Amino acid sequence: MGDVFKALADPTRRTILDELAERDGQTLFEIRARLTTRHGLGSSRQAISQHLDVLEAAGLVETRRDGKYKFHYLNTAPLQEITARWLTDRGGQS
Repeated sequence: MGDVFKALADPTRRTILDELAERDGQTLFEIRARLTTRHGLGSSRQAISQHLDVLEAAGLVETRRDGKYKFHYLNTAPLQEITARWLTDRGGQS
């Protein structure tokens, strides 16, 4: 769970997740282009790749290769685990 919080702590990584939530299955090139044109983030390809590695290690992004392309997909399961921990009914405890 700590990896998820670390991944979400960075605003660029949260923006990457927002972009994947809007349009899932993007390549690194597509993500970088959207970050530049829609959010004014001029990060290098290497920086975006490192952000994606952190998101993948936290389980928030999954990848699939198709030929020479690597596609990135949002995985919300780790977020559901977090919300289940604190937002489930705890038998009337407040």
